[in-house]
Amino acid sequence: MFAVLKTGGKQYRVQPGDVLRVEKLAAEAGEKVRFDEILMIGSTIGAPLVSGAGVVAEVIDTIKADKVITFHKRRRKHSSQRTRGHRQQLTLLRVTELLETGADSSDVKAAVGARAAGRNRVAGDDRYALNKTEQAEMARRVTSGEAAEKSAETATTAEEN
Repeated sequence: MFAVLKTGGKQYRVQPGDVLRVEKLAAEAGEKVRFDEILMIGSTIGAPLVSGAGVVAEVIDTIKADKVITFHKRRRKHSSQRTRGHRQQLTLLRVTELLETGADSSDVKAAVGARAAGRNRVAGDDRYALNKTEQAEMARRVTSGEAAEKSAETATTAEEN
């Protein structure tokens, strides 16, 4: 039996034991990850996804792809040229099992791209943890001066202790 999964904007046809090179995931070597975007598994075709299906894979390593060289040249009298190389970061996976049902209830963590895992996060910054309503309320308190009053109250209680 095989499955077709989607990750990193690409589709892969997999079966247990296959080794894949996918776009970099936020996972370390030895961890197990679960892919939930399954387009087809066995004879079941999703519309667009098969609900409850999943593919579990073990992370082997994080590698870099072969270098892709790009050459830029300005035509005619300018005689300027530039050569640049790029190596895409990839994650090497080994597919361990295909789950037709119950993928949501499995204890394996979902596969998340490395870029999506770090998006909108700064170390120690909790502004992004608030939803839009909480952000608007915080902005209203700051402009009206309520936030300054609360911080002054906490400062006086800290000095008393």
